[in-house]
Amino acid sequence: MSFRTTGAVGGTNPNPNMAASLEDDFEFDNQDYYSLLNVRKEATLEELKASYRRLCMLYHPDKHRDPELKSQAEQLFNQVHQAYEVLSDAHSRAIYDIFGKKGLEVEGWEVVERKRTPAEIREEYERLQREREERRLQQRTNPKGTISVGVDATDLFDRYDEDFEDMPGGGFPHVEINKMHISQSIEAPLTNCDTAVLSGSLSTHNGTGGGNINVTVRRVTSAKGWGEVELGAGDVLGPLIGLKVFRNLTPRCFLTAQCGLQFSPRGLRPSCSLMTARHLDQNTMGYLQWRRGPNSAMTTSLVRDTKSSHFTLALQLGVAHSYLMMSYQYKFQDEDQTKVKGSVKTGWFGTVVEYGAERKISRHSVLSATVSMGVPQGVTLKIKLARASQTYLFPVHLTDQLLPSAVFYATVGPLLVYMVVHRLVIIPYTQAQKEQELELQRKSSATDIAKKKHEAESAVLLMQESVRRVIEGEESKMGLILLNAWYGKFVSDTSQKQERAKVIDVTVPLQCLVKDSKLILTEASKAGLPGFYDPCVGEQKSLKLLYQFRGVMHQVISSDTESLRIPKQSHRIEPES
Repeated sequence: MSFRTTGAVGGTNPNPNMAASLEDDFEFDNQDYYSLLNVRKEATLEELKASYRRLCMLYHPDKHRDPELKSQAEQLFNQVHQAYEVLSDAHSRAIYDIFGKKGLEVEGWEVVERKRTPAEIREEYERLQREREERRLQQRTNPKGTISVGVDATDLFDRYDEDFEDMPGGGFPHVEINKMHISQSIEAPLTNCDTAVLSGSLSTHNGTGGGNINVTVRRVTSAKGWGEVELGAGDVLGPLIGLKVFRNLTPRCFLTAQCGLQFSPRGLRPSCSLMTARHLDQNTMGYLQWRRGPNSAMTTSLVRDTKSSHFTLALQLGVAHSYLMMSYQYKFQDEDQTKVKGSVKTGWFGTVVEYGAERKISRHSVLSATVSMGVPQGVTLKIKLARASQTYLFPVHLTDQLLPSAVFYATVGPLLVYMVVHRLVIIPYTQAQKEQELELQRKSSATDIAKKKHEAESAVLLMQESVRRVIEGEESKMGLILLNAWYGKFVSDTSQKQERAKVIDVTVPLQCLVKDSKLILTEASKAGLPGFYDPCVGEQKSLKLLYQFRGVMHQVISSDTESLRIPKQSHRIEPES
């Protein structure tokens, strides 16, 4: 039987022709040999032999006289034999684990010495994969951009009604865009060690603005460091020359040094900075930075980032800018990667408190909203949308004063808008997109699934005699008897008739695997088992069993890739239920 796994890995190999063949084939006909033999991926040679012998006895062509059944048995027997031949050989097994079945079919593996261990083959594969990524890197420009649109909406809360009494139109509040900023950068890999970056930006604020353009060339000198040279020019500050160096001092500590010369209308303005950082533990970094120039200051910070939270504590001492800042972010472990955050910052400029939330709204988009309030800054609502490598910012300044009404509307307004848009736009869009992808996947695999369905039905016919003997043996000792077994996607709403067709009966194939009143299934996808096929490609599947053991009814539901061992006391159905 031919089964396709969903976790096939494509990659390069020691022969260029092999690399082209593996990379050109997007759809891998990757038969899951582990699932076919119903063994673990860490199975020993003895476990492989035991499973192989049992399946050979089941599918041996000499056991069938009917020509059609004999032909089907011969086909299944050959597939089981092929699976055993691959997995029982350490060299072939290592290649199969990395490349799948397609890797075994490509010529050129003779350049890999057979005396190499599976670990050495994996190391060779990882090295070649890194080389391929480097080649791909040279073809990418990695564009990044930011668009920021500042909105002045202070008339919503700060205006005096008597000033608008005589204005036409009833004196509607005046909301305007008072500033904009656009920046863009692209990368151009020159060699494996050198990269050129071209960046530029345009800004305007209350009718006045400017722009600049920068060219940076970075060279990776070794695994421990890199350096870059920056040249820039602008219509406000003038030409710029800069140099930046990064160096790993130890495995837990690194240093960054930067210096620059700005040619401004007021003369030459030198600047320099030095930053060192150290890993305090697995999740905590400590930073110390010194800056000399227009904004001279000394800054120290502590950053702790874990799977569930992010914490930052920073202190800066400077002539013009001194502050103490603390922020905390909590990460929910959900599918949408929701985060809530809050921070407080106080210094010579006053005090600012911020709080907000961030959520993933699609595969490549993240939306966040933050409320910033302080004295004397007032209240500002910041909307941010990150789409792939592009960022869109919309800071909306609501009031110059700290008004409770502005804080309330800045908090509740975006939340209500998001709930409505999420319900009416985002959810229908993502569901339609998912259905479209599933439909394309079903169409592309329709022929293959039909073939697998036919093979599964043939396998069930070949199992009938063996299943009869297994049931007779189990009944004689009141052992394990499967009454019903279903595999596929289950739905609670029985009115969805189209969903009910996504479940197949697998009672016979599983009863055939019962031995000594036990049924053991590995963590591999059940679609690869003899007598199985995938009834709902691309969707989550489960296995539901109703069985009898020692005259008592049992029931269990397990996920597709979950290992299962029955009978179990926890599966027992109480008489009253």
